[in-house]
Amino acid sequence: MSQLARPGKIIAVHLNYRSRAAQRGRTPAQPSYFFKPASSVAATGGALERPAGTELLAFEGEIALIIGSAVRRVSPEDGWAAVSGVTAANDFGLYDLRAADKGSNVRSKGGDGFTPLGPDIIPASSVDPAALRVRTWLNGELVQEGATDDLLFPFGRLIADLSQLMTLEPGDVILTGTPAGSSVTQPGDTVEVEVDAPSAPGAPTSGRLVTRITEGRIPFGDVGTKPSVDDHQRAEAWGTPPAPPFALTDELRAALASVATATLSSQLRKRGLNNVSIDGLASTRPDARLIGTAKTLRYIPNREDLFASHGGGYNAQKRAFDAVGDGEVLVIEARGERGSGTVGDVLALRAQVNGAAGIVTDGGVRDLAIVAALDIPTYHGGPHPAVLGRKHVPWEADVTVACGGASVQPGDVIVGDADGLIVIPPALVAEVVADAVEQEREEEYIAEQVAAGHPVDGLFPMNAEWKERYRAWRTQH
Repeated sequence: MSQLARPGKIIAVHLNYRSRAAQRGRTPAQPSYFFKPASSVAATGGALERPAGTELLAFEGEIALIIGSAVRRVSPEDGWAAVSGVTAANDFGLYDLRAADKGSNVRSKGGDGFTPLGPDIIPASSVDPAALRVRTWLNGELVQEGATDDLLFPFGRLIADLSQLMTLEPGDVILTGTPAGSSVTQPGDTVEVEVDAPSAPGAPTSGRLVTRITEGRIPFGDVGTKPSVDDHQRAEAWGTPPAPPFALTDELRAALASVATATLSSQLRKRGLNNVSIDGLASTRPDARLIGTAKTLRYIPNREDLFASHGGGYNAQKRAFDAVGDGEVLVIEARGERGSGTVGDVLALRAQVNGAAGIVTDGGVRDLAIVAALDIPTYHGGPHPAVLGRKHVPWEADVTVACGGASVQPGDVIVGDADGLIVIPPALVAEVVADAVEQEREEEYIAEQVAAGHPVDGLFPMNAEWKERYRAWRTQH
């Protein structure tokens, strides 16, 4: 392997690209790792044997960091300085052995030749770590492409995290995760990986790291767990996409618009969800129906130094109002603190121009008369003339928030009317609205019977006799 000595430690990150996390259906809050042995390293142009009796040898194109100086307890800001160079890596894994490994990856990713590296090293000093790219080709077809602006955990943070407990030494290698597109290889396949910095002067590149896949002929012995696969491992190895994300379709919107929030609340209560109302807020448009998916924004209590670092410029508040999209509801956590504005006329207008369905804040609103004159409904804790910084620091967006006593996650469905606001988990929307429509049909029938003079005993709720009458009524209607 040109220009790269045999590594000391090889440390690999489990999940680190947003695209891969979406493919896996889970996003880690913190990085996690596993070790690969130095004996797994191979050079470009070599052959990798798929062991006899196995079927799920998967490739993972990655950016490999080569540590150039010893570091211990380094900060994230200084972590990149410990890197001498980057190169291409292929983190091969044998899914047939994953169950036996129980998460350690010792056998599934530690086989001889399972970590090709190279061929060339890009000096770290010549590139921006946030502007690197990794690409993988399978039999000449581009199957993976990821840029470091898609990382969950930047390189400096990985080095800082690892160096809290261990000294990273010159020659150690960190495999930084793979983007979406990893899949299974077959004997006869050729896999190529390249790392480059296309925007850097001269567009430096690692060159193509080439691995040919061959068929092994020596079966596993009876001295350990044998390879085995199931549908779950096949789906993971082949990269089967997760179920499509929830979409608030026009049909669901129409159905939600046809039922009251009180009815939706009843249906959620039947499913054990009692804490799904956003309480204590007034609406600028109580006559308007609010239906949309949640985008979230969180404020923390004002502290002067934090406001100085997070309150000015293009802060989280401005980014959130710029990013809220068509049919979305911007839900703001202000801790019920009404002693300053959390939104004013300009930002409310920005949300309306973006096509947002509404704004919900459990804090104050500035310029209330102007905000109330807009078409977009805004639910709020009350008017207040003071600017945001009197009580709040705009902190982060697209996280779980607490608003009006309810927990709201990005993507939750928000429905509001004159009775108030309801939060519906996306997975429950279709069944909740279908049952809510049926409930209101039943209540329409009950109201007709009460208006005709029938007593409510046995009718509300309906006993067996009244249910039979209702079925006949519904058939006619």
